[in-house]
Amino acid sequence: MIILPLILRIFSNPAANVFQKKLTKNFGSFFVNFITYGGLSLCMLPFILNLDFLSLPEGIWKYVIIGGLFGALGNAFLVKALSLGDLSVLGPINSYKSVVAMLLGIFLLGEIPSIIGILAIGLIIWGSYFIFDTVEEKFSLRLLKRKDIIYRIFALIFTALEALMIKQVILYSDVMTSFIFWAVFGFVFSGLFMLIKQEEIKLPDKKSFLQFFGLISMFGLMQITTNYVFENMNVSYALALFQLSSLVNVIFGYKFFKETHLIKKLIGTTIMVIGAVVIILGG
Repeated sequence: MIILPLILRIFSNPAANVFQKKLTKNFGSFFVNFITYGGLSLCMLPFILNLDFLSLPEGIWKYVIIGGLFGALGNAFLVKALSLGDLSVLGPINSYKSVVAMLLGIFLLGEIPSIIGILAIGLIIWGSYFIFDTVEEKFSLRLLKRKDIIYRIFALIFTALEALMIKQVILYSDVMTSFIFWAVFGFVFSGLFMLIKQEEIKLPDKKSFLQFFGLISMFGLMQITTNYVFENMNVSYALALFQLSSLVNVIFGYKFFKETHLIKKLIGTTIMVIGAVVIILGG
């Protein structure tokens, strides 16, 4: 049954973003991820103790380690971006991930996009015009001076690379093993970066504790359903459907943070989602 995990994935990702944005008011980005990955690692402890590490193929470890590194960096940049900008602006930027993949294909693989693919990029750019028209800088190069936009772009790149590593780990093992490694190595690298950056470590109060619990639940649900969908569905179709999370981000930004220009952002995000779907499905 693929429908339920797919729906849970579409909604759990924006829900995790809401908790991340709330928590960054009081905690550093690496600390937020350290607690998140740590809580998930603790939940996985019974499975970790029963995992036969010696039976795993040698080739898996490079993907596990690199994936953990990219995941810790990508999610830290995402949390930092959310602390500075609007959820309803930063969420739809994820549609540009398909554009990045197409551009990499041109320069690294010599893959020339079709006319439909070029039109799809045009849709994403057109849709983002509606989104960015709601901010002070409008749709201009001045956007690249905004720290929240810069951090979100870095998050997009690193999480895209992380997804490639996760897919390889799944191919070498299974969904649960991949999830365990994702949580544990995300915990390790987040802790390492937290120490390097010397972020403040403080105990959460009752309200923050409940928010961390919500984040751990939604973040874990997001990743396990992502792994399950990837294992049971064509990846290109799954990635296309995942774009619907952008629409949920816009609604959640309006609902939980009183972010404005809801209709314009929904129109722009819908256009961007259509463009991303066209690219992902072979435009």
